[in-house]
Amino acid sequence: MNVITDFFGLIEDLTWGWALIPILVVFGLFITVMSGFVQIEFFTRMFRVLFSKNQTGDPNAISAREALLVSVGGRVGGGNIAGVAVAITLGGPGAVFWMWAIALIGMATSLVESTLAQLYKRSNGDGTYRGGPASYIIHGLGVKYKWLAIVYAVCLMLAFAFGFNAFQGNTFAGAVKDSLGVDRLWSGIGLAIITGFIVYGGIRRIAKAADVIIPIMAFIYIGLALLVIVSNITALPGVIWSIVANAFGLEQAVGGGFGAALAQGLRRGLFSNEAGLGSAPNVAATADVRHPISQGITQSLSVFIDTIVICSCTAFIILLSPVYQPGLEGIDGVVLTQQSLVSQVGNWSQYFLAFAVLLFAFSSVIYNYYLGETALKVMTSQAAALHALRLAVVVVVFLGATAPGATAVFFFSDPLMGVLAVVNLMAIMMLFPVALRVLDDFRSQLKAGVARPVFQPAAFPDLDLDHSAWPHARRSVEQNGLEEGTA
Repeated sequence: MNVITDFFGLIEDLTWGWALIPILVVFGLFITVMSGFVQIEFFTRMFRVLFSKNQTGDPNAISAREALLVSVGGRVGGGNIAGVAVAITLGGPGAVFWMWAIALIGMATSLVESTLAQLYKRSNGDGTYRGGPASYIIHGLGVKYKWLAIVYAVCLMLAFAFGFNAFQGNTFAGAVKDSLGVDRLWSGIGLAIITGFIVYGGIRRIAKAADVIIPIMAFIYIGLALLVIVSNITALPGVIWSIVANAFGLEQAVGGGFGAALAQGLRRGLFSNEAGLGSAPNVAATADVRHPISQGITQSLSVFIDTIVICSCTAFIILLSPVYQPGLEGIDGVVLTQQSLVSQVGNWSQYFLAFAVLLFAFSSVIYNYYLGETALKVMTSQAAALHALRLAVVVVVFLGATAPGATAVFFFSDPLMGVLAVVNLMAIMMLFPVALRVLDDFRSQLKAGVARPVFQPAAFPDLDLDHSAWPHARRSVEQNGLEEGTA
C-alpha cells in the first residue's frame, strides 16, 4: 500500500507540485493575447445565455443555459466556501486578488477548450450530443492518439465519478449532521436515493435538476453576501484596498507576504474554476448551439460566476467580519466562513450556509457522475457497463457519506486530476490554431452583420467533424437556398 501511495504522491509532485500551475497561468496568458483578449471582447455577450432556450425545439436537446448551469454546479463546491477561507488564512487578503486574476485568464482557456469540445462533438442520434477532451484528442489529433484519450478517460472516471463523489458525499452528510443533527446513515441513504434517481435519467434529467438547483444555490449565497456587504458598506473600500495592497506586498498580513498571496490565490483559483483541467468541456459538448464559439463564451461565464462572483462572496463575508485576524491559523475553512457569517447577521445564517453547502455538494455529485459517464463511453458502449457505473457511483456516494474514513481510499483523486490537466493542456496547445480558425469564422460573421453566427462544418473539410451534430447549419443552408430561389 505504501508503494501505491508513494507512486501517486510522486505524480502529484510532478504535476501540481512543480510545473502545472505555472504552465496553466502562462498558457492562459498566451491564449488571452493570441486570441485578442477574447474574454473581454465578448464579455457582455456572455450574459445572453441566461435567457436562452432550446434552439432546435427538440425535447431531448440541452440548451446552452442548461449546460452552463450543469458546469457551474460542478465548478462551484466546497472550494468556494472552505477553499477561499484557507487561501485567505495562508495567503492573506491578497490571495483574493490573484484568484480574480487567474479567473480572468482562465476565462480565455475555458473558452478555447469548450469551443474544441463543441467543434468535435458527436451526435447520439436522439437530439443529444457527447464530447470533451477525449473526443477532440481522437478526432482532432487523430486516431493514433486514441491511447491518450483512453488515459484521459480512465483518470476522469476514477478522479471525478469515484474519488470526488466520495468526498462530496462526506461533505453533504457532515453538513446535515452539524446543522440539523441528522445521523450520517440517514442522510447517506437519502443522498444515494436522489443521486440514483437523477443519474438513471441521464443528461436530460441532470440538466433539468441543475436548471432548478443552481439558481437557488447561487441566489441564496449571493444574497447572504450582499447582506453582509450592505451592513458594512463603509468598511468595503478599506477591505478592497487591503486586497490590492497585500497582493503586491505593500502590506503584509501573513508570513511570506507577496509570495504567499500569489501562490495561494493562483492555486485555489485554479482548483475552484477548473479552467484548463479538461472537466467542464465534457458538459460544454452537450449543448445545442449555433456555433462552437457560442458555448465557449458561455463557459467563460461559468468561470466568472464561480470565481469572480461566488468566491468573492466568501472573501467579503470573511474580510468584513471581526472573526478574521491576519495571521490567523488553526481554524477550519468552513468554520471560518460560518463564524464570519454568524458574527455579521446572526446565528440563523449558519443554517442557510449549511443549506448552501448541501446544494453545492449535491450539484457536484451529479456533475461528477456525468463526467464518469462521458469517460465510460470513450471506452465502451455496452449498456451493462453504464448500469454498473451508475450503481457504483450511488454506492460510493453512500459510503462517502456514512463512513468518512472511506474517503481516504480515494487519495489518488488529486494526482489523477493533475494528469488530466497535463493531457488536456497538451491537446489544446496542439489544436489551438484550429480554435483560432473557428474564432475567426465567428468574428467574420459578426462583422458581416450576422447577429447570431451559424457554424457550417462544410466550410472546414479538412477537419473530422460530425455534420449531423449541427442541425442549425442545415437549416441555414436550406433557408438561404429558399431565399435565392425566390429572389
